[in-house]
Amino acid sequence: MNRITLILMASLMASGLNYAQANNGNPSAEKHETAIFAGGCFWCVESDFDKVPGVVRTVSGYSNGHKKNPSYRQVSAGGTGHAEVVQIVYDANRVSYKQLLDVFWRSIDPTVEDRQFCDRGDQYRSGIFYLNDRQRQLAVESKTALEKSKPFKADIVTEITQAGTFYPAEEYHQDYYKKNPLRYKYYRFSCGRDKRIAELWGKKQ
Repeated sequence: MNRITLILMASLMASGLNYAQANNGNPSAEKHETAIFAGGCFWCVESDFDKVPGVVRTVSGYSNGHKKNPSYRQVSAGGTGHAEVVQIVYDANRVSYKQLLDVFWRSIDPTVEDRQFCDRGDQYRSGIFYLNDRQRQLAVESKTALEKSKPFKADIVTEITQAGTFYPAEEYHQDYYKKNPLRYKYYRFSCGRDKRIAELWGKKQ
């Protein structure tokens, strides 16, 4: 084993030790937790949350309905009780559930019932579908705080409900904004999503 190889090995070992120390002795110290939000079209919700540092994965799907294994055609037609939702897996060491709630509120219109922007029907309702008591408490606290500080006069009607069974949407819906960027941008613009959000919350800094 030559001198250069020894030096490289020593350097790699030192780097690994520093990383482990920075992560409490665990080189892969990630704390994955899950959140489920409904904010209208799941293409848009997925796109918004994929931009949040600490979000590991997003999955578009359906939840809180009464039909097992629903298809997009069934959900979009109405009558299944399901909402279009996004399941968010995040690293709790990098982003908190409370921070995700802040992102959620400011990416939807919480003043309308059974619709979001140009999409209408209970499948497009907005909701926080909590997975445990801690999430429920934080969701209620965030809604209460918003009701006191909101920059608009209308009531907040977004539901806070225990999450039901989550069903992933069909593959072509996953990462739709990446697979079909032009169609996605046209849909989002023509639906008036960002315009309405700016009216409610102000333009993003």
